[in-house]
Amino acid sequence: MNRSAIIAEITDMADDFLGAKPDREHARAALAELIERDYFELTAAERTTVTAGVMTALDAAERFGMEFVGDPFQDDPASEKESDE
Repeated sequence: MNRSAIIAEITDMADDFLGAKPDREHARAALAELIERDYFELTAAERTTVTAGVMTALDAAERFGMEFVGDPFQDDPASEKESDE
């Protein structure tokens, strides 16, 4: 089985090992356990690659929630310009 297939397979099983409120640290620990148990034939380098691939896929799917950039309490400059007109 190739690494891309393993990454896709593990990503599809994310609900099973992430739990209700997933965070990155929990996900990494659960991934390490899953890979060690189910994909023990992988080398250390392959395990690292698979873990990184799964974490990237989970981030892309926003499984860990949204990240906020900037100050969420700052007034929106567009709304200030509209109210001045």
